[in-house]
Amino acid sequence: MQFIGVAWYGDQPSFQAFVDKYSLSFPQLSDNPGAIFSRFNVPAQPALVVIDRTGKVNTMLGAVEPDALDQVLTSATA
Repeated sequence: MQFIGVAWYGDQPSFQAFVDKYSLSFPQLSDNPGAIFSRFNVPAQPALVVIDRTGKVNTMLGAVEPDALDQVLTSATA
């Protein structure tokens, strides 16, 4: 399983400050033009996109509760 964070709008210092503030250790991408967000029909942050082994996309808009996160990750890796 691989996690990648994607930030939408903002400047590079703000992007890096967020990564540093939350000690994010997984790869982070800046999507300032919004191409990745558009590809997965994400209109705003926060959002979570999970792509399972078969390529099925599950997009969750808004903050994701821990139980829902566990459920979607378990399903994606089954």
